[in-house]
Amino acid sequence: MILLLLAINIPGTLYGFYWYWGQLQNTPPQFLIFVPDSPTASLFFVFVLIAFLWKKNWPIIEALAAVTLIKYGIWAVVMNASTGLLGGSLNWQHYMLIFSHAGMALQALIYSPYFRIKSWHLAIAAIWTLHNDFIDYFFGMHPYLSSYLMPHISSVAVFTVSLSVLSILTVYFVSVRNKQLKLTIQ
Repeated sequence: MILLLLAINIPGTLYGFYWYWGQLQNTPPQFLIFVPDSPTASLFFVFVLIAFLWKKNWPIIEALAAVTLIKYGIWAVVMNASTGLLGGSLNWQHYMLIFSHAGMALQALIYSPYFRIKSWHLAIAAIWTLHNDFIDYFFGMHPYLSSYLMPHISSVAVFTVSLSVLSILTVYFVSVRNKQLKLTIQ
């Protein structure tokens, strides 16, 4: 199963970086690492899967993968669907993005029981994710949004930060608190 997920996530990650290529060419160097949101999330998960093959856990990378896969998975689904709801026409690429990003969030939830995330690992992932939101919406480095969404950029920013907090809390309850409760009961 891990090899199958690598066979899906590696090309998906590469395609994601290709998708951001135009935006990356116009990004100031200090922001480059924060621009390609979804491919960076799936790259974290690729590293997690490689560690699993080596029978290892890299908890900081697991925390980064879990939070960002959930966040950007849901974010892309909502942004693409919102474009359609606001009158934009959706083509096969929009639907591919909707299904592939839903899969990102789902795989984070499915694999979270195997993660060894502690509170401090999650704190690092939270700082990364919220800092990324700040860069995206304060400095305008957010991913490309359709012309149907741009008039609602303030709402998109509020939604994005809220989704970050929800993703962090989800990982806390699924991966951190759940394991703490199991240790307490034993």
